[in-house]
Amino acid sequence: MPVYRFEAMNAQGQTIKSEIDAVNEEEAIQKIRAQKLFPTSIKQRVERAARGVVAKKRGKTLAIGGVSAKQLTTFTRQLSTLQDAGLPIVRSIKILEGQLRPGALKNTLISVAEDVEGGMTFSEALGKHPRVFDKLYVNMVRAGEVGGVLDAILQRLADFREKSQRLKRKVIGAMVYPAFVLTAATGIVSAIMVFVIPKFKKMFQELDVTLPKLTLTLLAIADFIQYRWYWGVIAIVGVWLVIKAIGATRPGRYVIDKIKLSLPVFGNLVNKTVIARFTRTLGTLVASGVPILEALNITKDTAGNAVVARALGHVHDSIREGESIAEPLAQSKICDDMVVNMIDVGEETGDLDKMLLKIADQYDEEVDAAVAGLTSLMEPAMIIILGGICGFIVVSLFLPLIQLMNKMGGS
Repeated sequence: MPVYRFEAMNAQGQTIKSEIDAVNEEEAIQKIRAQKLFPTSIKQRVERAARGVVAKKRGKTLAIGGVSAKQLTTFTRQLSTLQDAGLPIVRSIKILEGQLRPGALKNTLISVAEDVEGGMTFSEALGKHPRVFDKLYVNMVRAGEVGGVLDAILQRLADFREKSQRLKRKVIGAMVYPAFVLTAATGIVSAIMVFVIPKFKKMFQELDVTLPKLTLTLLAIADFIQYRWYWGVIAIVGVWLVIKAIGATRPGRYVIDKIKLSLPVFGNLVNKTVIARFTRTLGTLVASGVPILEALNITKDTAGNAVVARALGHVHDSIREGESIAEPLAQSKICDDMVVNMIDVGEETGDLDKMLLKIADQYDEEVDAAVAGLTSLMEPAMIIILGGICGFIVVSLFLPLIQLMNKMGGS
């Protein structure tokens, strides 16, 4: 009969390490619980001759690419369900790993399971894979382990990731239609410039017509697109590289993010998105039992905006000196008075986490409204722009013909 090594906690909270005979792991768990013990880790003792076979079965495969946000969210939700059912963490990881296709997440979970079996805590094992599990994820899991509420923390983390992904999808989805229209319009206008305008140019040369400035401008643009288009590509790539180089420095990133928040139409959307993100992150961490100073550091690193990150750094220093969150946040002017007042009330009543999550929910709704408004505003704007381009082309081409007809009529 197989032998299972296990770790469990007794009623006094002491850790018990022992072995038990059982047909399978489920029976072993039942036997352990019958001894009034709570199993925290269990694995089958494998003889040396069989270890090579087991290692081969659980071997890693070559994985190209990383772990998508959707994969990680699904894994977190499933893991919280298994933990809520009372399964040991290693068993839960192995079950979920076995359901995955070969890839980066499967390889990561194999390593995590091995590390936990080797004596690491779950959060320590996750911390070895920062590209998959960020600081927010690892610290929330650590708080769940310390508080003995890992299942609830994982559920809260899954909720957080799902809401963040939902907000991101809404913003990206709203940009799909304008991007498609602009791409199609660019292709059509480029085709006109390359294939149609040259024929009109040849006709004008044969008619020996004095061309107006508007037509000369159109022909110059067509020549540039047809023969010197690569300069446009070089200019676009050059500007992009310059912006990337500036953004790679801390002052440059701050300036770029400041400009984003100050844009006439898009700045409002960016501001609401950033506030929704940092309040939800901070609220989730505080509600999970992460110390406020550590929670602020994590939120600052995951804010996604250097202006907000600097403001949160000031908040961190303020709290460390015994002051409040609301005052330095008000001085930063990244939040409106309503947000600052709600945070102030949350501090006074001891419900800071609830207030932060309420702010996040409210701003999620405002982001939805802002995205809808922006989309409805962009549609007529694109129609006007495309109409102006088409009108410019038509007028530029027909002005010489009109002049020619007037000249012929006058003669």
